[in-house]
Amino acid sequence: MPQFFNQPAPLADPDIPRMAPAPFVPDAVLDRLARCTSGSLTTQLYIKGIKQPVLHGVTQLNKSHKPFAGRAYTMRFIPAREDIDRYGNLTHSPNAENLQWVGVEQVEPGHVVLLENCRVNKGEKKNNDELARKLGALCDIFVHDAFGTSHRAEGTTYGIAQYAPVACAGPLLAAEIDAITQALANPKRPLAAIVAGSKVSTKLTILKSLANNVDQLIVGGGIANTFMLAAGLNIGKSLAEHDLVEEAKAVMALMKSRGAEVPIPTDVVTAKTFAADAVATVKQATEVADDDMILDIGPETANKLAAQLKAAGTIVWNGPVGVFEFAAFENGTKTIAHAIAESSAFSIAGGGDTLAAIVKYGIDKQVGYI
Repeated sequence: MPQFFNQPAPLADPDIPRMAPAPFVPDAVLDRLARCTSGSLTTQLYIKGIKQPVLHGVTQLNKSHKPFAGRAYTMRFIPAREDIDRYGNLTHSPNAENLQWVGVEQVEPGHVVLLENCRVNKGEKKNNDELARKLGALCDIFVHDAFGTSHRAEGTTYGIAQYAPVACAGPLLAAEIDAITQALANPKRPLAAIVAGSKVSTKLTILKSLANNVDQLIVGGGIANTFMLAAGLNIGKSLAEHDLVEEAKAVMALMKSRGAEVPIPTDVVTAKTFAADAVATVKQATEVADDDMILDIGPETANKLAAQLKAAGTIVWNGPVGVFEFAAFENGTKTIAHAIAESSAFSIAGGGDTLAAIVKYGIDKQVGYI
């Protein structure tokens, strides 16, 4: 019967901190699934462009007593009868020599082996050629379906694709690329991008890239504070990167040379401390005191940006513009979120905090692609 094995990283690098072993799917999730489904899940596999499932059956979750972080799970996929005839000839065991280094002697037809913690293998981060060849020899077809890691030239993201007999993108990765292409390669204008976060340094490359393409580059959070410094404004004791002010000026200059802009907040919401119960004060951006912390854009700025977003043709959103987790400092992000929801523009949003804001304000149905 098809089974699912969870294997630890075979070549762990001692110089890389290793996370505690854990099943690929968190135990709590598996436990809940098992309880809710009496140990079985109806499973369907879709291929992009095909409306009907190409493979369907039942996946059974069974707790194993094998020593793996105290427990592990065996998953058995039981295909529907018609699928056995259609796909049975596609499953076979890889060469035994190619499997030994991952601690598996043999894989029966239909069995699946999950390699856990591959990121700590020696040579993974540097895309070691020897490791890449071993990874590529494990399969007949390599399917990359993780957009969030596709930019990394590492062993399990790039090297394996070089040596696998066939390498391709999965449906999720293809959908991400389609959405980004629609948003950036051939967008409906005006194209507005919202880039927010705590540090310019983590998003400097994307800021420079967007500055060559977008019509409005809206910055928020700590990134906005750095741009306010670049515009000659006092930000008090707000989070910012003073050593990247010149980089911010360069982005602003590039936007201006194209007839575009980086809107600098004209008003902000400040507090003396970073706390949920801190007293919020709306101030003009020119009136920020030395002991102030800027925790949100002001209502004037929020409304101005909302008007621009409602008139946009395409919107790319990455990051809340304020500390939206605190009620006193959520208005900016809330206003931006609702403006995106009300806009007729094609919108694409990503990032953990962005997704949290989308859920909080209930606009997931109004965002074009998340």
